[in-house]
This record gives sequence, C-alpha cells and structure tokens, in this order.
Amino acid sequence: MKFSKSQPKVIVIGSCTIDQMVTADRLPKPNEFVSARKSEYFFGGKGANQAVGMSRLGAQVYFIGCVGMDPAGQQIMRNLVKENVNVGFVTETDQETTGSAFITKTDHDYSVVVIPAANQCLTTQKIDAAEKYIRESDLLLVQLEISDELLKHAVLKAKLHHKTVGLYASPARKVDQIILDQADFIIVRSNELSLLFEDEDLETVVKKFSNKLFVRDETNSTVYHDGNEMKYQREESETMKYQIGMGDGFTCGFAYAFARGNDLKDCVNLGNKVSAKVSLKNGAQTGLPQLKELL
Repeated sequence: MKFSKSQPKVIVIGSCTIDQMVTADRLPKPNEFVSARKSEYFFGGKGANQAVGMSRLGAQVYFIGCVGMDPAGQQIMRNLVKENVNVGFVTETDQETTGSAFITKTDHDYSVVVIPAANQCLTTQKIDAAEKYIRESDLLLVQLEISDELLKHAVLKAKLHHKTVGLYASPARKVDQIILDQADFIIVRSNELSLLFEDEDLETVVKKFSNKLFVRDETNSTVYHDGNEMKYQREESETMKYQIGMGDGFTCGFAYAFARGNDLKDCVNLGNKVSAKVSLKNGAQTGLPQLKELL
C-alpha cells in the first residue's frame, strides 16, 4: 500500500450531532416501554465522524457544516478543533439548535432517530466560500444527511475543478442521478441498497457501477465488481461488538487510501481495517484509529 509523507487535503461536507445512546436488553416494540441499562453521550453525525476519522489517519481536513449557538454546538466545535479539523467553514446559527441523535441499542441491534436541526441550515453559499480550498483539495467527501441541493452543488463544484468525489450513501434514499454519476466512489450498506437503487438486485447494480460501488454488511464484508468479476473482502474480529460508526470508519479508510492512489483492493482492505477498529469501542468516533495502529 502506498503512503506518501505529504498529507492529503480533504474537504468533508455533512452533518454533526450530539448522540444520546441508551443501552437496553432489547429494542422496544410499538407502544412498549423498556428500561435502559445505561445512557451515554457521544459526538456524532456522519460528516463530523468522517472529518475526525480522516484527520486521525493523517489527512488535512476542512469540515463544512452547521451547529447551533448553544452548549452542544460549542462542544462539537471544541472537539473538532481538538481533532485537528479546520472549522473555518462551520456555520453557527441562531435559527436552530445543534443537531442530535437518539440511539437505542442492545448487544446485537440498534435503532436511531436523528433530529437534523442546525444541519438543515447549511447553505450553498457556505460551500461557495470554501471554493479555493475545494480547488486545492485531493478529495471531497459527502454523505446523505444533507439535502440533494447541497450535495449536487458540492459535487458539481468539485468536478468543475476536476476533483475526486466520494459518497457514503447513508442514510440511504433516492438521490439525483447526477450525484451518482459524478461520484468517483459510492459506499452503501447492503440493507439500504434498495432505497438508493429501488428494485435493482445486488449483482445487477454492482456490475452496473463496476469499480465504483462498494456494498457493506454488518459482518464487515465488502462486495464490489472489478469489471470482470464480483469481489468479496472481509475483516472480522471475534471481539467485534459495536456496529455504530462502522460505515463511517470504512469510508475514512477507503477514502484515505484512494486519495493516496492505491488500487481498489488495498482501499477496501484499509477501509475494512478501520471499520473493524471502530467496532471495538462504543460511540461512532471513539474507536476511529490513527494510521500507525493499522500498519
């Protein structure tokens, strides 16, 4: 695997939240109350997770997002700065509170309800303000916790300057075809594939997006098509325990290796290794590793 001494420059556009996680013996059924064993708070949001993950791997990261003018927003800003993420393009708004997520988890499953709040206040003007940095970057990384309008604007802005674009298509939904066409790589969870590509089956859609679409599942297995055949790569540890944040972790590892010019097999391999590390600790950002932990 190729790693140069220079830091890749990465722009991450996306969400940031404070996550409240409650752990219970089982998920509640409709109209049912269950007692939690404990409650914890973590930093989250797919954009912030990936900004922190890329920074820990050694990238120079600029994050474009939005927080409220409240204590939660200040906590997120301080955490990003502590993680060496440039927050010069993070907007602070008084129109909404900082985004939050409520996670209920058991030892095997979890469910998430997200309140976007301030994340919905991010504007195309803030993306335009960062155009100089986009032009000088190696990679633009986006997810689906922001609107199609913002995604399309960001992707086309990056492509105007011939930049690599990575899309973690989660939480999955139908998106503008231009976004899918312009992305250089797309990562999606297997159980959300139909939401992104409607009725197309796994093999059909993976072949359609050869060397571009990477489908993940809960066992830390990745499927893609290399133009000739289906490829399957897996990295699983017996101590794998926590699923939350694994997709963001994979995206960071894959994107970092991709930005360094590695082949797809090595990109998937690094992504799987990062994801496996994330699974060892609770909280989406807690287990994100530094590069030296993986080599």
